[in-house]
Amino acid sequence: MTLIETIVQAIIQGLTEFLPVSSSGHLSLYQHFTGNSGEGALMFSAVLHLGTLVAVFAAFRKLITDLIFEFFRMVSDLIHKKFIWEEMNPERRMIVMIILSTLCLLPFFIFKDWFEGIAEDTSIMAEGLCFLYTAAILFLSDKCTKGKKEKGDITAKDAVTVGFFQGVALLPGVSRSGSTISSGLFCGFDRSTAVAYSFVLGIPAILGGCLLEILDAVKAHETNVSFSNCAVGFIVAAIVGVCAIKLVDWLVKSDKFKVFSIYTGVLGVVVIFIAILEMVRGSAIRL
Repeated sequence: MTLIETIVQAIIQGLTEFLPVSSSGHLSLYQHFTGNSGEGALMFSAVLHLGTLVAVFAAFRKLITDLIFEFFRMVSDLIHKKFIWEEMNPERRMIVMIILSTLCLLPFFIFKDWFEGIAEDTSIMAEGLCFLYTAAILFLSDKCTKGKKEKGDITAKDAVTVGFFQGVALLPGVSRSGSTISSGLFCGFDRSTAVAYSFVLGIPAILGGCLLEILDAVKAHETNVSFSNCAVGFIVAAIVGVCAIKLVDWLVKSDKFKVFSIYTGVLGVVVIFIAILEMVRGSAIRL
């Protein structure tokens, strides 16, 4: 993998992990049209995910710090049998709801191989359809009446709803951030809470995906990757990721979220057209 390819993939990962346009879908398209996933792709992908994880901690460091301290206080209360559901403060309630949303991912991992098979097959038709799905939920969420729920108002029903949408986002072309922000808006979250909940919820999802990629890389004996490429990819993904988070936060709060709906809608139509063209000609189009 060349330095240019490293930087391009890191920029794609850093941008699309947080912009509601689907990182898995864009990386799938990149690999499809270049015909090159690169030697050691699994391990390199894990490094890029770690870079985006750093971006979340950097962008939401105060909130995450508050949640970490509250988590240890909650554990202490559980041990000493002082935990009372009805008396949870906003930070504790957010922690419990994030755990509940994350647990909703477990049933979807039954279909992990099927999801990966869609991303790795020779056709990009599924990615095109998933981009259209992403466009639809982004469009609908942008039309939602502005909610007023803050982190202390999130209910178990809200957490399960967001968790379900996050599970569907395992499909390539379905945006995780777009799905969770949109579902939060559907549940009546205010703009700021929807963004914060989505990105903090992404921490266990990104970390879990990273660990799975490392395990798959070890099994496939793909651990021999360039240190320089990994270092550059990590730094670029982290920096671009922070910028992407700030951009999403601004666009959601300023009611300009629909720009991503337009983008993913147009992309979906183009991808489906190319997929049909490839079927007709009997071979993939390469750049």
